[in-house]
Amino acid sequence: VQLQASGGGLVQAGDSLRLSCAASGLTVSVYNMGWFRQAAGKGREFVAAISRNGGSTNYADSVKGRFTISRDNAVKMVYLQMSSLKPEDSAVYYCAADPSFRRVASPGSDDYIYWGQGTKVTVSS
Repeated sequence: VQLQASGGGLVQAGDSLRLSCAASGLTVSVYNMGWFRQAAGKGREFVAAISRNGGSTNYADSVKGRFTISRDNAVKMVYLQMSSLKPEDSAVYYCAADPSFRRVASPGSDDYIYWGQGTKVTVSS
């Protein structure tokens, strides 16, 4: 099983960026998927999650209205569209897969069993 996150980079405050997560070795359509992030010196925090069919999404309050999570099960991809980026959004972003049958994707990192390697996002002020 591999989750390959990509799309990170250095941007300025107010810019947009789209992260992608390519899944292989698993049937992604049966997994709820999530994005988490970890800033330097801080713990991992929930960003966004999407149910297996894309019908339900949830977001951390800090990104609500600015970030959008989506998925395309046909090509085994999950996306995180980030807009109006702020310096405090700087972190390594990870995608993760949760095999449970929750109708609403969990914000708890302990519920996710597969993790990608992360992609770094740096937002300059």
